[in-house]
Amino acid sequence: MGFCWNGECGNRPCWAGHYMRCHAGWVGPTVLLCIYGFCSMMRPVEPFLMEFLTGSYKNLTTEQVTRQVIPVWTYSSLVLLLPVLLVTDLLRYKPVIILQGCMYVTAFLLILVGSGVHSAQLAFFSYSIATAADVAYFSYIYSVVQPSYYQRVTGYVMGAVLLGYAVGALLAQLLVSLGGVSLYSLAFVTVISVSIALITSFFLPMPKTSLFFKGTQSAQQGTSGEDTHSSERQYFNVTKYVGKMFRRLVEDFEKCYSSVAVVFFCIWAATGRCGFYQIAGYVQLLWVYDQPLNFTAYNGAVDGINTLTGAAATVAVGHISLEWSVWGELILGGFTFLMAGAVFLMDLTDNIWISYICFSLFKTVYMPLTTICTFQIAKTLSRRRYALVFGMNSFVGTVLQSVLTAIVINTKSLQLTITSQFFIYASYFAAISLLFTVRGVYTVLRMKRPAGGEQAERASNLPEGSRL
Repeated sequence: MGFCWNGECGNRPCWAGHYMRCHAGWVGPTVLLCIYGFCSMMRPVEPFLMEFLTGSYKNLTTEQVTRQVIPVWTYSSLVLLLPVLLVTDLLRYKPVIILQGCMYVTAFLLILVGSGVHSAQLAFFSYSIATAADVAYFSYIYSVVQPSYYQRVTGYVMGAVLLGYAVGALLAQLLVSLGGVSLYSLAFVTVISVSIALITSFFLPMPKTSLFFKGTQSAQQGTSGEDTHSSERQYFNVTKYVGKMFRRLVEDFEKCYSSVAVVFFCIWAATGRCGFYQIAGYVQLLWVYDQPLNFTAYNGAVDGINTLTGAAATVAVGHISLEWSVWGELILGGFTFLMAGAVFLMDLTDNIWISYICFSLFKTVYMPLTTICTFQIAKTLSRRRYALVFGMNSFVGTVLQSVLTAIVINTKSLQLTITSQFFIYASYFAAISLLFTVRGVYTVLRMKRPAGGEQAERASNLPEGSRL
């Protein structure tokens, strides 16, 4: 049997010359996407990025990085995420993935060779474009492989991303601790890695159709082909297409968020994302504050290990047999309280080892919880709506993160220290925990009260049974 790298399986000869139907069309795109994901995430300088910026290499102050540089990424992501979400499917994914690769290269080149606050701000702006384009990377594979392979390729792609990040972090720690390699060299290796990812992106096959706008796009293309010489007719077709696109968006929003259960899982996905990225973005500055003089930082080892443990916990959650529709919200509330406690202890302690352990616990718990939300939401959605709902969750999370940054970081009257900021983050997660614990107790009591056969029916149909 032949081996198709362009993502098309059909009754045609493959390169091996066989005429039987090829079922390996998912392999080529998946391999390329895994290589891209691994290389784009293998960024050895990232666990030491704050130390690189505030150290002798760039000579930025902690104040400048906290209040002038990192917020650029947060605010830019807010502005860019929704437009990127809307055009990704329309452009059929590949151009946006190439753009993401270009922005990763630009960002780390600026970090490597640039100097001063403005150069760092431009680097973080480029990085925000790259992170906004994640929706294209995680949606692309569904447009070039058959639905029967979705579960398999999703596992491979997610595994490549997590493995790339873990390898980059652990490699950085080994090079710094055992090899005496400079942080500047780590930045250089990072540029090479993301450049390989960019090159790989050009070889990805171009999807024939989009997922979300497949129907409207086909209609628009067919109509425009009938009268290619009439600019007025083309303008009318484009306007009609845009109108259909937004009407479909509105209809799908109504269907997606008509369930109270789905809404609550989306709330956790958005608020959890906000808190996680806020803490992950500033935790290195806390470690710079906590670490003693002449201390060898172990940021890379911590990042690599907690990524692997979080991935293992995520896999374990996927094999747990539980009535998630009944117990899911209560579990979210209880484990979010554990996350809040870990962040609160990071605020109280000045021991960097305790801070390392607490962050590892925080990240290890976060990854399976966000997975629970993902598969509980996905169970109620059609394939066409995945990018819409998950992209909207990311957008809402980024809005919340921007608000939190504006209050905690950029409010001049507060002038909070880095430890005081983490007290607010701990309180934020405690509030989320309280909300979901109360909601979870209510759900369990309602679903478990004696009602004969009706009880089992409600438990199995929670998303459809809880209407707004």
